[in-house]
Amino acid sequence: MNLANQEIKKKLWMLASRIHIRFQANPNRIHTNPNWALIHPLKNRTERTRWGSTYERWSLLLILAVLLSCGSLVDDKELNDAAKEITKEQMMDHITVLSSDAYQGRGTGTEGEQMSVDYLVAELEAMGAQPGVGDSSFVQKFPLLGQVTDTHRMSVNDGANGINLAFYDDFVAWPSNQRTEVDVQNAELVYVGYGIQAPEYDWDDYKGMDVEGKIVVIKNNDPEYDENLFGGRARLYYGRYTYKYEKAQEMGAIGAVIIHTTPTAGYGWSVVSNSWSRERFYVKANPDAPENPTKFNAWITEERSSELFAAAGLQLSDMLEEADNPDFEPVVLEGLSMSVNLESRYREIFAQNVVATIPGNDPELKDEYLVLTAHFDHLGVTSPIDGDAINNGAEDNAAGVSAVLEMMESFKSIQPEMRRSVAAVLVSAEEVGLLGSEYWAQHPTIAPSKVTANINLDGMNVYGPTNDLVIIGLGRNTMADLVVQEAGKAGRPVYPDPAPENGIFYRSDHFNMAKVGIPAIFPNPGREFLGKPEGYLEMIDSLSAANYHSVNDEVNEYWDLSGAEQDTRIFFKAAMNAINAEQQQQWAPGDEFEAVRLKSLSDN
Repeated sequence: MNLANQEIKKKLWMLASRIHIRFQANPNRIHTNPNWALIHPLKNRTERTRWGSTYERWSLLLILAVLLSCGSLVDDKELNDAAKEITKEQMMDHITVLSSDAYQGRGTGTEGEQMSVDYLVAELEAMGAQPGVGDSSFVQKFPLLGQVTDTHRMSVNDGANGINLAFYDDFVAWPSNQRTEVDVQNAELVYVGYGIQAPEYDWDDYKGMDVEGKIVVIKNNDPEYDENLFGGRARLYYGRYTYKYEKAQEMGAIGAVIIHTTPTAGYGWSVVSNSWSRERFYVKANPDAPENPTKFNAWITEERSSELFAAAGLQLSDMLEEADNPDFEPVVLEGLSMSVNLESRYREIFAQNVVATIPGNDPELKDEYLVLTAHFDHLGVTSPIDGDAINNGAEDNAAGVSAVLEMMESFKSIQPEMRRSVAAVLVSAEEVGLLGSEYWAQHPTIAPSKVTANINLDGMNVYGPTNDLVIIGLGRNTMADLVVQEAGKAGRPVYPDPAPENGIFYRSDHFNMAKVGIPAIFPNPGREFLGKPEGYLEMIDSLSAANYHSVNDEVNEYWDLSGAEQDTRIFFKAAMNAINAEQQQQWAPGDEFEAVRLKSLSDN
């Protein structure tokens, strides 16, 4: 496009925006002449409003017609110039503040969270972003319940002997319905394989079995022996423990017990026992919601599971293998019953999401949004290690927050070129179960059908530039395709999740966006470092693993944000392409979240 057309285009968009904003502010006037009603003798307010709205529509249509003849809205030079405003120095400034000891690890519901909220709101206001919660607030508060279970008893009766299981070593369990007490006596046990109902794969592990009032015993993961079935080796949501519990509740089970094995979970028993033996947080339930029929959820070790199946005359290994058969039918553990007693206490706290918007300009598309997410919370203050108790969370996730802030500032600089709008949804309570994004998805400030796509930034490349990029969700939607396109312009290949069997797609905030149908991606750092010594990747992998969720997650001598800078610029350009695309982004045909999206769009 020549410069003359580009300048005309820019001025026309700005004029269209001014006309639209002016009529929204006061639809009864088209200019400031106090004698407007005398000059245009329309009889009343209704006629003046109708005349003004018609004037607005025809003005905008004329401008849009001219714009279409001028080509695309933003050229490469403008986009590159805006992207260059994203710098590693400014990213480091944000990271340094948010990961400082003064912020006390940004724990959910703490003073450190409030300091983080204040900082984020101040930064967003300073750049000219608008409040995203109603008309006047940047903050979305939400109630959480902290649950501590003090009493844990689980036993199995085989008719002759009682088998008592030891909390932490053999099992973990907790009330699933935010109750203070759970008392289940001698409930029947039913093994339901993977516990999956997936009509798109013609798969139903329940096969009509009535499990109401019974405890279902479930194999973790999903079938992975066939690349054309459940994504093959890639773990889908069907393979996540949260799906198992949700499905058990839907089927009316009184309890749900998942059999832990390291291969099917992707992590050892210590991860399970440590995670579910401490305080757990939940979005506070609506008191008017129907009562959850499932009273408790639990995990049990492979060793004790094997004993229980043997007591019922079954081999656990055979039953786990049988679950891969599409013709599998539920198996009652004959002669066994389970009793569970739990006592829990609760505390209520409030957490806060920060939401800001930068409006677009196309009258037909400006109520649609590209949503950027990053969690700003971390683990707060824990037990001291060598005198340090503050989990600073520099890489996880002050770095991701800094990238979103930088992208928002660049969008502000190029706002006249934006057709759709952009929103930053900076969430809390990610580290306690993705709860901030869960709350936003359940109480959205933007209807999910009006969100074209989501880019979630959780951990950035802080160790130097790479030749490549990784996208968790590559090939699943067209938003990922736009990132591939922009990376390709820079000569950078994009690779999929290197370990899809771990189900990383379901372990960060974009997952809650996907659950309500929004095409979402989770970019990750590349692996092919440039200009670094031999063995650098292995050293960084070891360092990151040691620092993850520890007091050592701080800026260190190996940090080099030139990689994060390059990556964030690519994400910005891809996001801008989504903002100005003719159509909203879409899930790939047959993706597990496509049906939710299509329903959302049809209901709109």
